[in-house]
Amino acid sequence: MIPPRLPEHATPQQMRKALVRMRLELHRQELHYETLRLTQPLQQVRAWQQQMNLRHAPLWGLAGVTLLGFFGGRNIGGLRRWLRQAGPYVPLLVSALRLLGTPQPRGAAPPPGQPPP
Repeated sequence: MIPPRLPEHATPQQMRKALVRMRLELHRQELHYETLRLTQPLQQVRAWQQQMNLRHAPLWGLAGVTLLGFFGGRNIGGLRRWLRQAGPYVPLLVSALRLLGTPQPRGAAPPPGQPPP
């Protein structure tokens, strides 16, 4: 932070104003930093969605949160048990979402071993 320039013989009122401006700038920077820290998980989820190339990623996220709420219910034990049981299927779900989410270009070549249409 660059301190404000004051004349050599600044009045006490000018110095108080400069001090208030410096405090306001410090609070602004603190708020900005804390905001970045709080929104970092959201940015990570958005980056993950872009890496997955999902067309309807917000809908998938909403569906996932709804399912977690449904299976979690009122007790956390049920949610933990369900997550433990569903854990091995996550890679399968991720690969299925990749297949469903990536659009095929119109002039794409067919897979090897198949004759062209």
